[in-house]
Amino acid sequence: MTVLVIDDEVQIRRIVRSALQSPTTRVVEAENGAIGVERAAAERPQLVVLDLGLPDMSGIAVCQALRAWTRMPILVLSARHSDSEKVALLDAGADDYVTKPFSTSELQARVRALLRRAARGETTDATARIESGDLVIDLLGRTLVVDGEYVRLTRTEWEVLRALATQAGRTLTHQQLFQQVWSGRSYGDAQQYLRVQVAHLRRKIERDVVRPRYILTEPGIGYRFVIVEPSSAD
Repeated sequence: MTVLVIDDEVQIRRIVRSALQSPTTRVVEAENGAIGVERAAAERPQLVVLDLGLPDMSGIAVCQALRAWTRMPILVLSARHSDSEKVALLDAGADDYVTKPFSTSELQARVRALLRRAARGETTDATARIESGDLVIDLLGRTLVVDGEYVRLTRTEWEVLRALATQAGRTLTHQQLFQQVWSGRSYGDAQQYLRVQVAHLRRKIERDVVRPRYILTEPGIGYRFVIVEPSSAD
């Protein structure tokens, strides 16, 4: 497997290389956006780690250039103060982001989640069954089982859960979720609508709504669904 790291900071590239390189993973580096786009075309990596602040072109421009021909996962590295830019990047096609400074374990976990999703493809098959911890989501039957018990959801709650669960591991912006759940509606406060629906949904699926395991909030950005392994569910 090949991972491409596009970042102008040598130290960050070293950290990412150290975290991701292994006997089965090769890390290729690029110090700016133009070189990164060229190396992506030449190397065809399975994942791109993209810095938000590049000296020659914006992260959004790099993301759009890559999305013109590939669906490879793109993980963005971003600064704490740039929420609006992170939203713009996710809306432009990036899959997830990690905020600097980041831990090696967080980076590795986000990469594993993106690669798992890429390997299985986004779950669009109507017969798909998604399992996470004590949740079983049947997309064909439109049913949810929590800890062995069927749980009734409203239509909107179901659409929010379906949108998040079928793209597990990916951070979806408020606008992306709003468009998927309330398709055709062009008015209203997306963040407020979602805050209410996610709160209702968490009360039905989470053991502790204060410390949720399945639907995580990315402050100022949106939400992310996590696949919880059975061994860590209890």
